[in-house]
Amino acid sequence: MAKEILSRGITRRAVLGGMAGVAALSIAGRVSAAGGEAPALAQLAKDGKLPPLAERLPKRPMVVTPFEKVGTYGGSLRRGLRGSSDHNGILRMVGNQSLVRWNLDFTAVQPNLAERWEVSDDATQFTFHLIEGVRWSDGHPFTADDVVFAIEDCVKNTELYSSTPAQLAVAGKPVTVEKIDDYTVKFTFAAANALYLENLATPLGQHPTLFPKHYCSQFLPKYNPNLEADAKKAGVTSWTELFRSRCGDIEIPSRWGNVDKPTLDPWVVKEPYAGGATRVVMTRNPYFWQVDTEGNQLPYIDEINFGISQDVESLMLNVISGKIDIQERHISVLANKPTLSKNMEKGDYRLLTLVPSASQQCQIYFNITHKDPAMRKMFADKSFRQALSIGINRQELIDIVYFGQSEPYQAGPRPTHPWYNEKYARQFTEFDADKAGAMLDEAGYKKGGDGFRLRPDGQKVFFSIDVIPTLYPDLVDALELVKAHWAQIGIDMKVNTIERALYYTRGDDNAHDAAVWPGPGGLDPMLDPRDFFAFHPQGSRYAIPWTLWYTSNGARGEEPPESQKKRMKLFDEARSTADLDKRGAIMKQIFDIAAEEFETVGLCLAVGGFGIIRNNLRNVPEKEPDSWSWPNPGPAMPQQFTFTS
Repeated sequence: MAKEILSRGITRRAVLGGMAGVAALSIAGRVSAAGGEAPALAQLAKDGKLPPLAERLPKRPMVVTPFEKVGTYGGSLRRGLRGSSDHNGILRMVGNQSLVRWNLDFTAVQPNLAERWEVSDDATQFTFHLIEGVRWSDGHPFTADDVVFAIEDCVKNTELYSSTPAQLAVAGKPVTVEKIDDYTVKFTFAAANALYLENLATPLGQHPTLFPKHYCSQFLPKYNPNLEADAKKAGVTSWTELFRSRCGDIEIPSRWGNVDKPTLDPWVVKEPYAGGATRVVMTRNPYFWQVDTEGNQLPYIDEINFGISQDVESLMLNVISGKIDIQERHISVLANKPTLSKNMEKGDYRLLTLVPSASQQCQIYFNITHKDPAMRKMFADKSFRQALSIGINRQELIDIVYFGQSEPYQAGPRPTHPWYNEKYARQFTEFDADKAGAMLDEAGYKKGGDGFRLRPDGQKVFFSIDVIPTLYPDLVDALELVKAHWAQIGIDMKVNTIERALYYTRGDDNAHDAAVWPGPGGLDPMLDPRDFFAFHPQGSRYAIPWTLWYTSNGARGEEPPESQKKRMKLFDEARSTADLDKRGAIMKQIFDIAAEEFETVGLCLAVGGFGIIRNNLRNVPEKEPDSWSWPNPGPAMPQQFTFTS
């Protein structure tokens, strides 16, 4: 029997979130009638160009308690993007409007567009009750039809998605979404999915609220028999390309490239994220469905101006000269902190503290599924990876690149986490160049006349490691030191600095030798286990074909070895287990196997970050989690940020 919110099939954090949401919504009914709106919207309503506020808001709008105080309307918030592929910089600020959301502390799932829910005892069915009366930014009602359309017609369309996203599939089968009534939808999974609410609160859980049926249906053959002609007229090669360009997806630039697409966000696109753009401008959504505790419609701020910089130096100059109102993305590098601290008065800002949820500052992913058989054999040699790991002088790296603010670390939950695994975290982190050399000798990688090692087939050991300098400049510095350390033991490596789009393309094509990325899973190991086994189709860069096999239930990709398949099976079991202690026991088995297989090489524990907040920008927490799963600053509710005079 299903139980409303307090189901045995969900975690304590979901229970707390559900209870808090119901309390907040009960307030909404009392305050909405007395609320106000932005002066510009009030004038439009007075002129008959916009419906009155009471007709634009739900009957029981979601109430957001301001972080410090009830705000005032007005102002343009300035924030920076980097280049043409920084779309997630917009998502983190604006795109946080899923059925549920995280609380500020990253400990509880709370209601959002779903005001409440029930979960079956076996955690296979999730019934969501939508806020009645929410409207898309063009005024069209948001209902259960939109949610069903988004999943059944869009996400489960095999021409649009090669496989159903992992958050929406269990036991190799996609979720089924059905309409109960206009404001109630039921999600049914093939097996228990005890983590679904938590996954739904992350950015990758946004699909149910991403595609308005009344708009996006025109880009699907099922609803438009003339679609191929429409695609040709639009200058694209297929209807799928037209759909992507008009309706976007969670993590692609075109999500923010179409001013005509209705959204549920606090601000809507006015100047799009398109090729050659120098800025992206978003303006207030007149139909936004949240209010403050006095019933005033949010957001307070009129618009967001995302200036596009081509390099971090330009972004830093904008920050210290007071031209940015809130920024942590791209500037949160330890080398920048002294400069930012020194210029606080000049830039009229205060510092923002970011608490890392990540495990690893820099994870090296050797491509164990390399297309070249000889390279594959080398990277798949565990002793080769172990030797290279102990050939890294991590303490020198930490002292130089991270100013001593870290410690040697491989992977797995952070030391403060109850699932911390000592072996997984610490093995092969002691620097010993002589031992590393002896291990390479024993494995058959002998030195040639030039001092560099040869593979058993006689070819020189050489590979490149892909890194995005504009996104993670510290990783470039770290890799340059690793390159020097490895040269001492006879290994020749190239630090391959490339643009972000190419980085993803190479990974998607399995065309990389190796790549680096910060390793997630320090405080949220079940939400992003990409380093523990081949889970993430873009993130588990040591074996992308194995992830495709996993996410497609064996229909695509490459069948992985038994140790991987065992971890995949264990993870499926863990995310089907509601009992936290039992779930932890299963995850510890995964960490034990991952430690034994040693597929990735980590450098050091993730370092805490920082950012800036202009002094006249209020209602902004000055300490917040730093995580893709908690896409800062979005869960801090930027719609309640406000400017003071």
